[in-house]
Amino acid sequence: MPHRVVRLRNGLRLLHIPTASPISHFGILIDAGTRDEPTQHPGLAHFVEHTISKGTEKRNAYRVINRMESVGGDLNASTSKEETDFYASFLSPDYPRAVELLADIFFHATFPKKELEKEKTVIFEEINYYNDSPSELIFDDFEAQVFENHDMGKIILGTKESVQQIQREDIMDFTSRNYTLENVVLASVGNISADKLLRLCEKHFGGVTMAEGARRRVPFNGFTPQTRSVRKTSSQTNVVTGGLAYDIHSPKRSTFMLLTNILGGQGQNSRLNMSVREKMGLAYTVEAYFNPFSDCGLFSVYFGCDTHERDHCLNLVYKELEKLKRQKLGTMQLYYAKKQFIGQLALAQESKLNELLSAGHFALFYDEVHNTDENIRSLEKVTAEELCDTANEIFDTSRFSTLVFDPEEE
Repeated sequence: MPHRVVRLRNGLRLLHIPTASPISHFGILIDAGTRDEPTQHPGLAHFVEHTISKGTEKRNAYRVINRMESVGGDLNASTSKEETDFYASFLSPDYPRAVELLADIFFHATFPKKELEKEKTVIFEEINYYNDSPSELIFDDFEAQVFENHDMGKIILGTKESVQQIQREDIMDFTSRNYTLENVVLASVGNISADKLLRLCEKHFGGVTMAEGARRRVPFNGFTPQTRSVRKTSSQTNVVTGGLAYDIHSPKRSTFMLLTNILGGQGQNSRLNMSVREKMGLAYTVEAYFNPFSDCGLFSVYFGCDTHERDHCLNLVYKELEKLKRQKLGTMQLYYAKKQFIGQLALAQESKLNELLSAGHFALFYDEVHNTDENIRSLEKVTAEELCDTANEIFDTSRFSTLVFDPEEE
């Protein structure tokens, strides 16, 4: 079973990547997120993430938390536009404890009314936190602007009003429609034999019959570029600009990931960082992002600067986009761009939790194991001409949307 996807007797998929580490990770990854919520309940997927661990048929909320915490482990979860993840990190001998606990909350969560009402106030504070953080809030608002009037445009947290209206029946309906057999993958990265893990998962997951209902997502189309400026309480101007890009299945996805990294990746030598920060000293943070989804993708550039330098910074960003469209990388530039990106990917995999989530999501969408060597070979084959072609396809600034958070006037 190592490095391949197998199915339990009920059809549920399991991926295991063995390691010799004393720390292991096990998770349930679900192909369901914010875009799959009913229109009247924005924030429902995230609310489920918060409340699924608030009690099961045999454990109250404290006992759920304490089950991993008492042995030094960690139970966590996350929600995005298209995915919800529940996972645990723990000392490797505690695999049985982690697998049993995650099965318990996944299959036997009771969502007690008292806990639901309590958690609503917690989420209200989370919403307040983001509203007080314009450099984070702007990304959600930008996606809402790009995907306006579509499920992809929903804010992950929802609003206080929408969260307040959520009832237990809404949760049960959402999970029954979306937490189905083909939408779920069990993923493991840790120090346990494949056979032992398979027996554990068969015991706690394999004996439960899971629904096989098909869920249909409404594809996004009809993008209309627009520019908006909003006043926020802040000390600097925050800007996000960008537009549509490739989806997760596109053969050009890897090429564009490399291109985005060259433009504004995590390296301090990125084109944007060198131009806007190092050369001109105009911004502390300037980065480019590529988020591929199941049927579309989003490219964006973010920077924060002094209000009077906003247009200057934006022009510098667009100048770097034009350079990548018109000037092919030289042989050595391309060589080191690939080497840098491959090295960054390898460093990211140093975190076994990142490896769990990365490999698990790959198995979720492609029903196979992510092969690092194949990914590297694919990146090494990218040509300077292909980078130029993808730049010309995506970096059309006349098709960009822009969102600006300017400080409130004094």
